[in-house]
Amino acid sequence: MAKPLTDGERRKQISVRGLAGLGDVAEVRKSFNRHLHFTLVKDRNVATRRDYYLALAHTVRDHLVGRWIRTQQRYYERDPKRIYYLSLEFYMGRTLQNTMVNLGLQNACDEAIYQLGLDLEELEEIEEDAGLGNGGLGRLAACFLDSMATLGLAAYGYGIRYEFGIFNQKIVNGWQVEEADDWLRYGNPWEKARPEYMLPVHFYGRVEHSPEGVRWLDTQVVLAMPYDTPVPGYKNDTVNTMRLWSAKAPNDFKLHDFNVGGYIEAVLDRNLAENISRVLYPNDNFFEGKELRLKQEYFVVAATLQDIIRRFKSSKFGCRDPVRTSFETFPDKVAIQLNDTHPALAIPELMRILVDVEKVDWDKAWEITKKTCAYTNHTVLPEALERWPVSMFEKLLPRHLDIIYAINQRHLDHVAALFPGDVDRLRRMSVIEEGDCKRINMAHLCVIGSHAVNGVARIHSEIVRQSVFKDFYELEPEKFQNKTNGITPRRWLLLCNPGLAETIVERLGEGFLTDLSQLKKLLPLVGDEALIRDVAQVKQENKVKFSAFLEKQYGVKVNPSSMFDVHVKRIHEYKRQLLNCLHVVTLYNRIKKDPAQAFVPRTVMIGGKAAPGYHMAKKIIKLVTSIGDIVNHDPIVGDRLKVIFLENYRVSLAEKVIPAADLSQQISTAGTEASGTGNMKFMLNGALTIGTMDGANVEMAEEAGAENLFIFGLRVEDVEALDQKGYNAREYYDRLPELRQAVDQINSGFFSPREPDCFKDVVDMLLNHDRFKVFADYEAYVACQARVDQLYRNPKEWTKKVIRNIACSGKFSSDRTITEYARDIWGAEPPALQAPPPSLPRD
Repeated sequence: MAKPLTDGERRKQISVRGLAGLGDVAEVRKSFNRHLHFTLVKDRNVATRRDYYLALAHTVRDHLVGRWIRTQQRYYERDPKRIYYLSLEFYMGRTLQNTMVNLGLQNACDEAIYQLGLDLEELEEIEEDAGLGNGGLGRLAACFLDSMATLGLAAYGYGIRYEFGIFNQKIVNGWQVEEADDWLRYGNPWEKARPEYMLPVHFYGRVEHSPEGVRWLDTQVVLAMPYDTPVPGYKNDTVNTMRLWSAKAPNDFKLHDFNVGGYIEAVLDRNLAENISRVLYPNDNFFEGKELRLKQEYFVVAATLQDIIRRFKSSKFGCRDPVRTSFETFPDKVAIQLNDTHPALAIPELMRILVDVEKVDWDKAWEITKKTCAYTNHTVLPEALERWPVSMFEKLLPRHLDIIYAINQRHLDHVAALFPGDVDRLRRMSVIEEGDCKRINMAHLCVIGSHAVNGVARIHSEIVRQSVFKDFYELEPEKFQNKTNGITPRRWLLLCNPGLAETIVERLGEGFLTDLSQLKKLLPLVGDEALIRDVAQVKQENKVKFSAFLEKQYGVKVNPSSMFDVHVKRIHEYKRQLLNCLHVVTLYNRIKKDPAQAFVPRTVMIGGKAAPGYHMAKKIIKLVTSIGDIVNHDPIVGDRLKVIFLENYRVSLAEKVIPAADLSQQISTAGTEASGTGNMKFMLNGALTIGTMDGANVEMAEEAGAENLFIFGLRVEDVEALDQKGYNAREYYDRLPELRQAVDQINSGFFSPREPDCFKDVVDMLLNHDRFKVFADYEAYVACQARVDQLYRNPKEWTKKVIRNIACSGKFSSDRTITEYARDIWGAEPPALQAPPPSLPRD
């Protein structure tokens, strides 16, 4: 087989990035050499690969700063409504290639680096992922930042600069082992510290009521140091800001409290304050009520709100316009989006500033707060909902507890007036949950304190209205909306799959990159022989490339002509990696039973991290690796079936595996996955989906036609009916011989001969307390997988379905999502106008 073009060679042919002007190339080379010279310290005259990477990063960064300064200057002068996206997570991945793509610099850099005898792809691999997120919620925030900049919105991402992001996952003897992610070890060329904007954040203390008002006294102070990262729009000269806060102890920390001779101890204790921004909590869809986490949530909110108010007051209008000393216009100039309940304290904190500090009267302050804030719900799983003990608030944030009580009292008075005597409704709708341990329900606080509440896919928003917040929906139906998630086509097509991007550009031009709905124009070409050939060829090249990566990285050889069946996402029972395992074991048993039969060869790849404290999720990883150990070494199976666990799944690995996938597994129990976004990435990159009618799968099937996805299993109504009737796993186990065989093998230690009891607890869960009904969908899933095999045997028909899917994936751009947020929630129409082109002075 002809060796495929490298991405670098292909890029030289790609019109998407514009031809590299000779001037650009010469300038990049000159800048690169200058940076290399100055990054090399005197006592080192041999450059390392990291020196080359940093020289290139600084070269690319130089092209950002002028646009960045001009963009912020423009916002200051024109004073548009500002959008503040508050999130405890921003899962950004790598920045270098994304910046080159969005600035239209990739060709020039590629050529310049090539002329210097270096390989761009090799340099890109040196960059650490910024892993400041767990999964979907954090990656969504990153896609949203890209879209907001591309649409020219005056938007800011605000979060925490964790010193340690999501842990690195190592697999040792088949088990997950966590390693600290010291991503800042070699510095971060993309951030700029802004000590001049450092702000105090208060904790603990006591509340004093006096005629002059309320004061929060005797607090402990932690300083919030901002670090700014530029967020470039796609070829529009807009560069927005992501501002992440880092915790610093004040210099007098612990030194003023009657500390006799405890100077050394006091300095060492600075760590206590600075631990706030030390590490990302590694839970996905699970609430862990730790005090340090509550501190993180308040820390980001308190620093951010001070910043928002400073910017509101000092904006150019405010200089001559007395209106700015009044907060009347605040909601016209500021929109705050809460990414889940994690930044919910923005609501009581804004109230505290308005009422205690700015002396606005309560009702006016509440009106301003509600008009400003909006809340996005990301999950319906009860174990994920944040419910903080009142006792913790009492100690850490006493004033905020007072404010929450007052908010709740007024809210309950309002409900009681509308539903007299309905005490159960009051109990259900209260922000305070009574019981052994009184708790604050943060989701209720968000719903009450926001003017808009949205789910993240149509089916999810329906569940939010009809179930999770049913009472609140009956009270204020107009508050509830849907905003189906999306992904940025810059990172998730142009950057990660240049071959497919070029194939599309040849047919449609470049417009689809900022208006993904244009992919519809591929529909008339579904039967086009040349397009079918090109799409199939790009997929094959991506598979060959990923196979080479797997062999180099993990020493595993896979057959690139086998079906790449990919299941990558966080490991969680509701995502049902176990259902995939049962199918793999079933395939294995069929091959063993009749080795002469013709099987479609498959490489099953499963990847994802398990929360360190989630025992069952860690067992699931061990099961996958154990099945792999048996299957991959069985000579009868040969290369017809391989099972690979993809270690340390992260953004940069997703960018490699997604373009190579044939089959995308999206198999959560109907009604559990709020949306999913991986599903959209696979669709856009030419994989077909096997999935349940859950999350955004429903809308994917609607866009492409259900016959162009492999849809199986219980619908939400069926799951509810089963719950009513009582789910009995044993009845499936007894009725289905292949299921029984697979379960018995797992239970008996067939896949864990050295520890025969290893998976007994997994099987016990599946048989006796499986909330996610794995067995109920087994039969339909295995039958559906047989239809996948059947279609894969006909490459041309398979590829036609692939093209249909790509053509219908336009709805799932985060540009569309953000346009809807801007119009329906933020009241900030994206400016159609492009920013004026820069006149870049060059030294």
